[in-house]
Amino acid sequence: MSESPRDAPLPEAPERLRGAAALRLHATLLVGLALCGFAFWFELRRAEGGNALSWAYVFEWPLLGIFAVYMWWKFLHPGRDAAREAARARRRPPKPVVAPQYEGMLAAWEEHQRDLAARQAAEDVTERPWRPGGNP
Repeated sequence: MSESPRDAPLPEAPERLRGAAALRLHATLLVGLALCGFAFWFELRRAEGGNALSWAYVFEWPLLGIFAVYMWWKFLHPGRDAAREAARARRRPPKPVVAPQYEGMLAAWEEHQRDLAARQAAEDVTERPWRPGGNP
């Protein structure tokens, strides 16, 4: 019998970045956001001046800035997703345990389902053969 997710030990979540590493990350974000802001302003001026291609960049630079904030948050809080997934697994109801006397029946049923699926797939292939240049 396997362990239930509720009984499994919690994974060690890495701690939030602190000190010099966090300061470098914050500085990188600020420089990146400043560059995105300047590029947005520059492309907006060009777009208003008649350069139609610049309108694409007007929308691209803010999206890149949003992505930079998202990545900053992910780097600042490493392991947060693993901890959230572990909490979600603890809330899920455990998989029902099959009594030992019925394990053979369950295995036979699963094998029967696999055979049916394989047979159905084979029938689908023979009913609609593929022809080069033809419709599938």
